[in-house]
Amino acid sequence: MANYTAADVKKLRELTGAGMMDCKKALDEADGNVDKAVEALRIKGQKGVAKREGRSAENGAVVSLIADDNSTGVIVELKCETDFVAKGEKFQSVANALAAHVAKTTPADLEALLASEIEPGKTVQAYVDEANANLGEKIVLDRFAQFNDGFVFAYMHRTMPDLPPQIGVLVELDKADAETAKGIAQHIAAFAPKYLSREDVPAEVVEAERRVAEETTRAEGKPEAALPKIVEGRVNGFFKEATLLGQPYALDNKKSVEKVLAEAGVTLKRFSRIKVGI
Repeated sequence: MANYTAADVKKLRELTGAGMMDCKKALDEADGNVDKAVEALRIKGQKGVAKREGRSAENGAVVSLIADDNSTGVIVELKCETDFVAKGEKFQSVANALAAHVAKTTPADLEALLASEIEPGKTVQAYVDEANANLGEKIVLDRFAQFNDGFVFAYMHRTMPDLPPQIGVLVELDKADAETAKGIAQHIAAFAPKYLSREDVPAEVVEAERRVAEETTRAEGKPEAALPKIVEGRVNGFFKEATLLGQPYALDNKKSVEKVLAEAGVTLKRFSRIKVGI
């Protein structure tokens, strides 16, 4: 029998995050040598990562980090396979560490984020792969948002009380107004607008909606003379649903979001909404 102590098992668990039985088995195979056991567990973990590549990760969490003065903020989506892992302390610790790293380094995009070093000699991609190995599930980092040019506010929404937030919204106003920022962020969480205003909708998207509206209207047998008016009405309906400023405000549907912002004397510069897996 290999010569090792309970303290060796504890140390190995702290170094690798592996389960107790896996640590004991690794120490048995390494004749009690902790360093060799660490190496064996990491090799085993990386093999597990490769096996999990084809599996689906549709659970997870959205975490946020906002500066004390609301001058900067980030939201990060980290995905996993099961809600059991999503609500675990280790998974959420990884997600929060990633959010802190984004806030500190301001990566240009996901590729830059994954290639950056979160620890000396360890990239974010390697850090996520390590979490993959330690948690025994496919772990995926593929979305984040960061604002740093105004008053930044984050709203996190739990779809289930026993799970971490599944929806995160980041908004940026041109001046400080926490109450308005919160209300707008809650609205965005509920109504999921894709664009801020009509001007932000790409021309090709508008044209596609117009074609669909025209084809649908013709298929319904509407009079040719009425087509332009009906099509325009349906395109306007798309704008109302897809753009934030034109939507009826969630907390007062007699007003548009645009009017609420105007009455508060603030401008919404941009927003980002992330829902786990969507």
